[in-house]
Amino acid sequence: MTQYETVFILTPVLSEDDTKKTIKGYIDLLKSQGAEMVHEEHWGLKNLRYPMKKKTTGIYHLLEFRGSGKAVDTLEVAFRRDENILRYLTIKLDKYAVKYNDDKRAGLVGRNKKVNAETKEETAS
Repeated sequence: MTQYETVFILTPVLSEDDTKKTIKGYIDLLKSQGAEMVHEEHWGLKNLRYPMKKKTTGIYHLLEFRGSGKAVDTLEVAFRRDENILRYLTIKLDKYAVKYNDDKRAGLVGRNKKVNAETKEETAS
């Protein structure tokens, strides 16, 4: 199965419960299409670079999953039909992106890189 990453922006007028229900609905949709969830991140309310549908903020959410192209098609059709979705983007991850995402979640790379305890002790002395 191919690994994909989808980021979508929900309208900011949704309540917290409605946001959770909407996100769970898309996860259930992917699972019903045989996709396997790898990772999920809720980025929360953020300012948009430019107004979309007269909104200046949006609720960002990331889904990383393994699945078929048919699952992606089904997800994107559902996004197009949902008026609560401002924008979405799905990308196919190559092996380097998959490894980077795995390393990032393990704290080996990226902004939240974990400092090795030995390195920390060396810099302290």
